[in-house]
Amino acid sequence: MNKNIIYIVVAALAVGLLGGYFIFSNAEADQSAIKDLSDMSDSHDHSGESENQMWTCSMHPQIMQPEPGDCPICGMDLIPAETGETGLSANEIKMTDNALALANIRTSTVGTGGSDGSSLKLSGKIRENEEANATQATYFAGRIERLNVNYTGENVAKGKLLATIYSPELVSAQQELLTAASMKESQPALYNAVRNKLKLWKLSDNQIDKIEEVGKVQENFPVYATVSGTITDIMVEEGDYVKQGQPLYKIANLNSVWAVFDAYENQIASLKEGQEVKITTNAYPNEEFTAKISFVDPLLNSSTRTVMVRAILNNKDNLLKPGMFVEGTINAAEMQMENTVIIPASAVMWTGERSVVYVKTNPNEPVFEMREVALGSTNGDTYTIISGLEKGDQIVTNGTFTVDAAAQLQGKKSMMNAEGGKTMTGHEGHLGMQEGDKMEPSTSTGTDHSKMKKRIEVSSEFQGQLKQVFEAYIDVKDALVNDDGAAAQKEAKQMEESLAKVDMKLLKDKEAHDHWMTIQKELKASSNAMASTSEIKEQRDHFKHLSAHLISGVQLFGVNQKVYNSFCPMADSNKGANWLSLEKEIRNPYYGEAMMTCGEVKATLE
Repeated sequence: MNKNIIYIVVAALAVGLLGGYFIFSNAEADQSAIKDLSDMSDSHDHSGESENQMWTCSMHPQIMQPEPGDCPICGMDLIPAETGETGLSANEIKMTDNALALANIRTSTVGTGGSDGSSLKLSGKIRENEEANATQATYFAGRIERLNVNYTGENVAKGKLLATIYSPELVSAQQELLTAASMKESQPALYNAVRNKLKLWKLSDNQIDKIEEVGKVQENFPVYATVSGTITDIMVEEGDYVKQGQPLYKIANLNSVWAVFDAYENQIASLKEGQEVKITTNAYPNEEFTAKISFVDPLLNSSTRTVMVRAILNNKDNLLKPGMFVEGTINAAEMQMENTVIIPASAVMWTGERSVVYVKTNPNEPVFEMREVALGSTNGDTYTIISGLEKGDQIVTNGTFTVDAAAQLQGKKSMMNAEGGKTMTGHEGHLGMQEGDKMEPSTSTGTDHSKMKKRIEVSSEFQGQLKQVFEAYIDVKDALVNDDGAAAQKEAKQMEESLAKVDMKLLKDKEAHDHWMTIQKELKASSNAMASTSEIKEQRDHFKHLSAHLISGVQLFGVNQKVYNSFCPMADSNKGANWLSLEKEIRNPYYGEAMMTCGEVKATLE
């Protein structure tokens, strides 16, 4: 019994010693592993990890905060901002797939020769065909006793009685004829000379024979139409004394008419005689007329910087009336521009001095770089590119402003910052400017001010006329803020009237003249479109373009007062849009009451 107890105790001690060995052995190993991990951690560089992670807003990429939270502009949750861009060149930017999707950024490959169905559009009027016009003159002097055709627009046929004239010269010539007729057997030469004298005054043989038969002098002589057509001008009145050869009427043959268009300098290269033009007019919206260019004026109008382009139209049905507004379209195939690069207008951002696009430099990743381009003609919703792009380049065609904001965010070259530099943080403006920064045309914070594009000096008289346009624009903006389409339509008409009063002759500088001519054309088109509808959604679509071009005008010429340039990133299907305001407070014209305070002040224009 005692021996059994001893064996059990010995066995228990052995098991305890063995278990202690394993336990303490593993503990030492664990301590050693922990020490090794500690040593590795101490030697590892943590710089650039979570402690430097920045957070941004997918809709407002200018927002950068060191910690997650809500966007101070729209209230959306912030997302992690990309912290590294390895392998990129100095002016390339890389965007996240999430940002691309949210901003609806789309790209397309540059083609040539109108593969996208582009066309050149021209505006013009119907005019009389001057080659078919005639002037009805009197061939003898006298006093107009009666005008048988006394209103314009009347159609006359050849031989129709137009007027009767009392002519002392004809009275004397008739007396000579009657005297010579009595002696025509003895003095035939004298008789023939008197008859020929009357023929020179355009009297027919029948008229002369009738005078001889009656044997009496006719005091009032008729004037007959020598051509058929429409009376377009009556140049005399009853009782007037007229000289030999003096015009009485202008007669136009409207069986054919001219369509006369104005083409800008940058469109001239696309135009040639013989090109087919498709012509439409508001009077017949469902009809299309076909003509060919018959003449391109070799002289440029120095005041409008345009050339006149003419096409002849068949008008036998008399549908086209002189004075009608028409639009001509020349298809790309007709423009003979097989090697010309053509891109959508949505891809181009214009600063007033430079035109830029964003090119996707890596086909497999969302990497973009800004590139300056030289623009040629404007062909509808496309631009012809003279230099800067080649066939096969992939460019951003939707969401361009968002990509530009990302470039400015990372201190790269951008639309308003040609030199690059300064990364936006915190609550800085959409294009890299602090809210309230003062701005000259086409400049931004971080740019060397010695290289900034300066405002063009213009007369105070021109500036005053531009200010009237600006004040009408403010009324349009306020109407949209109040969701009042009818008021916006009325104020847009007022803006059209103000634009018509701006005198381009006040701009003596060629650069100023050229800039304003382009801006004025776009302002007229947008204000006219807004004035033609009371649908507020359509008006807001046009208001974006109206604002963009007026901003350029105010930046270049000034309106002699402080103006705020504001930006809404959610307008125009999240593409973003600007507007001008006299108040710093955000009152959004693109959404009105629905999102009154959405947006931010981008810059202050002095």
